[in-house]
Amino acid sequence: MLNFVLCDDNSSAIDRLSKMLNSILISHNLKGQISFTTTNPLDLLDYVQNHTTHVLLLDIDLKSSTTGLQIAEKIRSVDKSIYIIFVTGHFEFGMLAYKYKTFDFLQKPLTKERFEETILRLYSDIFGDKTRYIRLDNDKTVIKENTIRFIKKEGMKVIFHTDTRDYETYGSFSKISDMLPYNFVRCHKSYIVNMAKITDIDITNNLISFNNNDQCFIGPKYKDDFMEVLKNEYFTNNMVRVDYAK
Repeated sequence: MLNFVLCDDNSSAIDRLSKMLNSILISHNLKGQISFTTTNPLDLLDYVQNHTTHVLLLDIDLKSSTTGLQIAEKIRSVDKSIYIIFVTGHFEFGMLAYKYKTFDFLQKPLTKERFEETILRLYSDIFGDKTRYIRLDNDKTVIKENTIRFIKKEGMKVIFHTDTRDYETYGSFSKISDMLPYNFVRCHKSYIVNMAKITDIDITNNLISFNNNDQCFIGPKYKDDFMEVLKNEYFTNNMVRVDYAK
């Protein structure tokens, strides 16, 4: 469980950041909590010195005689392990902020997508998570690779069907296929499937099923290659029920 501490001179900014952070933690099932928020830099220092703090989200201009950079310097003098993320409208201090072992420097107004990318990368860095992510729409949308059931080409759109929802974007189907790991297999001119998510394959009707009743098809051009992959003992014995006749 990670303890997050937020400090900004604007209480409305803290509320907005808190809501975004909680939403990201819940949507990705990440273990974390906001343990303290404040608009007062002195209260912040007192809290950090006396309570376990893993991540500090900090503004630079705190409308005080003490700046966020000075806070970071004081914290670093006694604690090298706290992850510091600056969230500020003063982008000109970006290079200086990294002097204090800053994990990221986020510019206001902050979007949820940009914040989400940082939080996912933070958890990966702390816990050594090997989960890979697919980034869509110029990195505005982040999808866990292992949540994708299949990918469908529909005209100019590419639709990622995941465990929780569908994501639409535009791009080259071939390029997407090339960047995916071995368990993603092209089975049709319009479908790429995650073999790890398949629950049933009806060979007679060239139909692939998933546990949420989603289905996609096996195309004649891709069937031989798909069947060759299916012969892999790992997929056949552990993940997929294969029906050769129904």
